[in-house]
Amino acid sequence: MNGNPLYHWIGLAVSTALMLPVPVAMLAGWTPPWMRKRQAGMRLRAYGFLSIYALTLINSIARIADASYETVMVCMYVGFGFIAPAAVLFLLAERKDSRAQAAGPVEPMRSQH
Repeated sequence: MNGNPLYHWIGLAVSTALMLPVPVAMLAGWTPPWMRKRQAGMRLRAYGFLSIYALTLINSIARIADASYETVMVCMYVGFGFIAPAAVLFLLAERKDSRAQAAGPVEPMRSQH
């Protein structure tokens, strides 16, 4: 059922290289250029991406370890359980962005001296 572990290692390496750096950088404060106007929900969006990465990670590790059919299926179901939180996080990020855009730009505070 698990197939060749080399393919799962390759898939895990590619998904790690493509899916992990951007959300980690977003959590560190970096904003991608195409999202400069949508910064209100940036942290929620980053956690959503990490939730999708968790799906990939859980499924891959069970298959790389050549676990039993039952273990692979449990890991697959647990991994798919991360889709719901990701969807909720993306929806909350969009809602937060739309509210921030509706409120307009925030004026910087001026000193009262």
